[in-house]
Amino acid sequence: MSLRMNYREVNAPAFRAMMALEQHAGSRSKDKVLYELVKIRVSQINGCAFCLDMHAKDLMKLGNYADHILLLSVWREAPLFTEKERVLLEFAEHVTLISQAGVPPELYHKVLEHFSEEEMVDWIMAVNTINSWNRIAITTGMFPGCFS
Repeated sequence: MSLRMNYREVNAPAFRAMMALEQHAGSRSKDKVLYELVKIRVSQINGCAFCLDMHAKDLMKLGNYADHILLLSVWREAPLFTEKERVLLEFAEHVTLISQAGVPPELYHKVLEHFSEEEMVDWIMAVNTINSWNRIAITTGMFPGCFS
């Protein structure tokens, strides 16, 4: 495997802009485990190996979440996940795949049972941020360890 381009060097201002968005999104999340689960799930959907590797490792630094990582792609069938996690994972999937079905009204209201409107915006920003990172990584050919 080879990196198509190092976008960080080719366009440092674009990289700094993405980092600013990441720092904002990350600073707003009160639940770092849930934040990493969302990043991993969105990266699974988008097929981003670089981000999957990074965020699985980041989640493991927060504790032993191996079962969460292993079962995340089948979260609907795994009793391991809480109702709050399930609602947010479903929301993240719908925001990621927005062209398929949008965000159904019943899901929107379920999210508001667990999060305030302000927090919902924070989660929308978090999902949009990881979707952007995925698209950058896949387009430029990033892979686990490519910057090592």
